[in-house]
Amino acid sequence: MVVVAGRAYTGQATGREAHKAMTEVSPPAMDTDAAPGQARAWIVVGMLCLFMLINFADRAVLGLAAVPIMRELGLSHTEFGLIGASFFTFFSLSAVIGGFLVNRVATKWVLATLALIWSLCQLPMLLSVTVTALVVNRVVLGFGEGPAYPVALHATYKWFRSEHRAVPTSFIAVGALAGNGIVAPVIVAIIAAWSWQSAFGLLGVAGLVWCTAWLMVAREGPLVPDGGGAGPVGNAEVRLSYRRLLKCRTIVGVEIAGFVAYWLLTVAVVWLPAFLTRGFGYTLVQAGWIMMLVSLAQIVILPGVSSLSDGLKRRGIASRIACGWVACTSTFVAGLLVILLSQSAGSVPIIVCTIIAFSLCNVMFVLGPVLVAEVTPVTQRGATLGMVNAITTLAGPFAPAAMGLVVDAGAGTSDGIRNALLLAGVLVVLGALAGFFLINPEADRTRHSPDPRLGTLSA
Repeated sequence: MVVVAGRAYTGQATGREAHKAMTEVSPPAMDTDAAPGQARAWIVVGMLCLFMLINFADRAVLGLAAVPIMRELGLSHTEFGLIGASFFTFFSLSAVIGGFLVNRVATKWVLATLALIWSLCQLPMLLSVTVTALVVNRVVLGFGEGPAYPVALHATYKWFRSEHRAVPTSFIAVGALAGNGIVAPVIVAIIAAWSWQSAFGLLGVAGLVWCTAWLMVAREGPLVPDGGGAGPVGNAEVRLSYRRLLKCRTIVGVEIAGFVAYWLLTVAVVWLPAFLTRGFGYTLVQAGWIMMLVSLAQIVILPGVSSLSDGLKRRGIASRIACGWVACTSTFVAGLLVILLSQSAGSVPIIVCTIIAFSLCNVMFVLGPVLVAEVTPVTQRGATLGMVNAITTLAGPFAPAAMGLVVDAGAGTSDGIRNALLLAGVLVVLGALAGFFLINPEADRTRHSPDPRLGTLSA
């Protein structure tokens, strides 16, 4: 007999049952669908949606102000791409640090600290700005934003069981992606009416307002002990080495597919407005509206795909298909559409490919963390999500600089932009195919489950 989180499993218990108990530990009497705190759960999700909206707006403002910044500071495409890449100097490192931190510290305080860092980083941009000041802003902002998404998801998963996580995850992801699109026309209007520095300052103020509201309403979810640190609810704890977790096929598959999806996301944040204006002939205002259409499509697509995934899982469909194949199919189609975009002419195909491609690629950021949580012990979830996010977002430092180099190497700006998009599309297609091959949470759960005969983790 093996005991996992206070529950006993005999020799007849399956590895899947034991591992499910290991990764989904919760109070036995707790039913999150009918819990009195369920309204509070969705308040937390709403606040975290706004949290990620401000997070990505802080990141996207650089791309939306790309043309005036390059003109004012005399930057080439390569130089601007390197400034965009500086955001990721400590981004992955801080994601790992934040992930381990929330294994021991309440997510309420970690999230408030992150928002405070962003805000204090943006406000000095209201002063006279040099290239050095802009690089420092990006580096510090990246350090503060690195842990944001995995910590927000860890906080959310304290309120929802596995089969109900995709939808709240999608709302948080929509908040992140809306920061890159829905607020784009507002940011562009501020830049046009006042200056790009004013847009930075406004986002700093928005972060301070959110931080105040969060501290008033936030609390830790009931699926971990009160106090919000780490540790399962139960009498025993089953852990895997992080080396073993990071070698898990599902986690490796999520990392590869997530890496290429994040490549596209970084292109959207740093380069897409400039690509639309300089490569396809749109004005800055028109590019802002196209970015908004991308975000509106995400608001429909991400919750829709997430509801489909959760529904398939509740009907007994294997998570490999319900989560893995759905996510990889979305990423694969996104890559094909970016390739098509690189060869397109005419406004309709350009806008359609842009909207659908840069919406579908983000499905991986919703279903990928759900897959990681399925194969990770609950007490190690925060750190594992942080490490996976750190590896996935390594695309961030490379994508802006690589795309800038390809653009500058082209025969002309327009040809260079099309070549850069073609490269991105091929990369995304290859990463999605790797995800199809690797992601299989059911097999990984069986492989890593406690051995019911020996009472230990199976080798």
